[in-house]
Amino acid sequence: MQIALVGDVMLGRLVDERLRHELPAHPWGDVLPLLEQADLRFANLECVLADDGPPWPGKRFHFRSDRKNVASLEAAGIDVVSLANNHVLDHGAEALRGMLPLLEEHGILHTGAGADAESARRPAVCTRAGTAVGFLAFTDNEPGWAAGPGSPGVHHVPVSLADRRARDLLQLVRRTRERTGLLVVSAHWGPNWGTEVPRDHRMFAHALVEAGADVVFGHSAHVFRGIEVHRGRPVVYSAGDFVDDYAVRPVERNDQSFVFLLDIRGGRAHRLRLRPTVIEDLRARTATVEARPIARRMERLSAALGTSCTWRDDEQCLAIPLG
Repeated sequence: MQIALVGDVMLGRLVDERLRHELPAHPWGDVLPLLEQADLRFANLECVLADDGPPWPGKRFHFRSDRKNVASLEAAGIDVVSLANNHVLDHGAEALRGMLPLLEEHGILHTGAGADAESARRPAVCTRAGTAVGFLAFTDNEPGWAAGPGSPGVHHVPVSLADRRARDLLQLVRRTRERTGLLVVSAHWGPNWGTEVPRDHRMFAHALVEAGADVVFGHSAHVFRGIEVHRGRPVVYSAGDFVDDYAVRPVERNDQSFVFLLDIRGGRAHRLRLRPTVIEDLRARTATVEARPIARRMERLSAALGTSCTWRDDEQCLAIPLG
């Protein structure tokens, strides 16, 4: 089995405008065949799918994409999305409430936000090749958006092991792992910039793995960060931006990312492969001449975390063995 994971997918603003004139598959560019080869596909949906809704007061950026653009997620075969992020409530609670059944009607599972705290915490579980794969999502962004007993919002968890909400998350990981063969924990966390992994992220990720996470898949930063292998399980500290309309910083290169391909053998993560990508003209594309420099950057960042990566010319990817 193969699971494809991508970072922040923002279909609002200029991408939304482009989708009024292009086919739904447009944002995925030539990455689409790579996604189609996977058995299961996951993304962080960094916007709300809604046709209206008042912009959240006091926020500088608001990301909304027309409801019809759920077809763009379908075009890429996205099976599961994380909604635990700092843009899912950009146009209010009713916009979020309206998106949840829309995703469900189109067969797209979601986790990390919901109509109340219980549903925001609820894992998404699907079966592939006889293995139940679970997804849990949380964010440390926007504490005011935390879902309550009767109010919609996100699964908000501070990245502090001393916090009760963190302990509750670890217990949720344990319970979910007991009923799944594989568990991915999605973390929308930390600052927007900087390639250095915060110390508390490493401690938190280790605790998640020790509680039962087979993969920790981080995002929120606009740039990718290094990968660590803890107890044979990969921790992607930041996947970076995958599709958006953001201005590109020439040094940080927030237009560069990867398709993260997780190979599963015998019900366990066997290998992680990273296929370099670039955002160009409001769509993702596989990196060509830039592929090796992007990969070298990830090699350096991961080496600082004790992880060795191997470049494979035949697949144009970085490979990380997991045991």
